[in-house]
Amino acid sequence: MNADLLRYTCQMALPGFGEGAQLLLKHAKVLIVGVGGLGCPVAQYLTAAGVGTIGLADFDNVTVGNLHRQILFGPADIGENKAKVACEHLHKQNPAVLLMPYARITDENALDIIEQYDIVVDCTDNFGTRYLLNDACVLSGKPLVYGAIYQFEGQVAVWNVENSDGSRSPNYRDLYPRVNAAQIPNCTEGGVIPTLAGVIGCLQANEVLKYITNTGELLKGKVLLFDALVMQSRVIKTGTVTTTAITALQGTCATPVMTAGALKAALINNEIDLIDVRTAEERNAFDIGGKHIPLHELAENLHQINPDAKTVFYCASGKRSGDAVELVKRKMPDAELYSLEGGMKEWLDMNA
Repeated sequence: MNADLLRYTCQMALPGFGEGAQLLLKHAKVLIVGVGGLGCPVAQYLTAAGVGTIGLADFDNVTVGNLHRQILFGPADIGENKAKVACEHLHKQNPAVLLMPYARITDENALDIIEQYDIVVDCTDNFGTRYLLNDACVLSGKPLVYGAIYQFEGQVAVWNVENSDGSRSPNYRDLYPRVNAAQIPNCTEGGVIPTLAGVIGCLQANEVLKYITNTGELLKGKVLLFDALVMQSRVIKTGTVTTTAITALQGTCATPVMTAGALKAALINNEIDLIDVRTAEERNAFDIGGKHIPLHELAENLHQINPDAKTVFYCASGKRSGDAVELVKRKMPDAELYSLEGGMKEWLDMNA
């Protein structure tokens, strides 16, 4: 046997797999967007399995609160960019895999980046990016492996797979035409059991391997629901063909941002209203002033926002504050709203 294939002996022994399937993995290109609780196990298993090229996209930096579920990282990685650090660790795991870090997937670069890959894995916790990936994959004709977790529950599906007649299977917008992100707390606010991230991430990686090697039955036209509390799962059918018409990207990721430096100057000149959308625990630990309206309470407290003022929302990393801008913009389309770019991490780094 070729020495390069020795590490894959066990998977190549699978019935119907063999060297041919391993070569398919070697020549495959997979883009993983989000290197957090889901992205870490997805990236680890696809790297170990010998996928030839893996792109990793995440603009966020590692924090101590990530370490309980984002198992690629350790204390020494705190403050470093997730995509960059993940590529460094994964290269040590399997030097034969080409690893490509990306800082951010945006409306401007999504189509160009996705065009370079065979399949995309959605490991995000940001609804704007989730819709962007869905729409870009539909427009590019690429399948998208979806995963989501919250508290003790997770979901997995494979969107936009080509059927035998040339049609496409359902995509995320078939199931969720629109989600009010502010009504759904993220892991920081609502919590998540760390092992759930591993379970759902492994299921996503499994779907990728099945797709590349033409093995088994994909979760296309279906959503797998998993409950870690009672260890039960069920599969819901969503149909065989998409009923949505996506003809262009809809600007889902273009959240207006303000840099930490610009915010500091605006605060000195008393030019903005500042709103903290973090949890009470985060607020009590440290804040930079302004009103405190946790993201999950924002929809019921819109009366506290001045539609004629320039308003900046802030959180730990910029994700929740971006969701806050999206929520308020729908109710106050003419308001001047911004998210603090990089969140409290960038603010603290600037003032260190």
